Amino acid sequence: MNAEFGQLFQLSVPQRLELVEELWDSIAAAPDAVPVPDWQKEELARRRADYLNHPESAVPWSEAKERIRRRSG
Repeated sequence: MNAEFGQLFQLSVPQRLELVEELWDSIAAAPDAVPVPDWQKEELARRRADYLNHPESAVPWSEAKERIRRRSG
């Protein structure tokens, strides 16, 4: 554990959750600062090309969520 952050683990769970939310919001506010690995860019490009070549294979988000919910019980 990083000694600088040791005190953070003394916070209560609700306080740590709030801290995580605040940290995540600060990261989300600067998306250009978040590095995206080349493999991820390549995968996104592959998926986009697949969609453009086969748009009928896509499903609405609502249907995708429902499938996930059914699988996870």
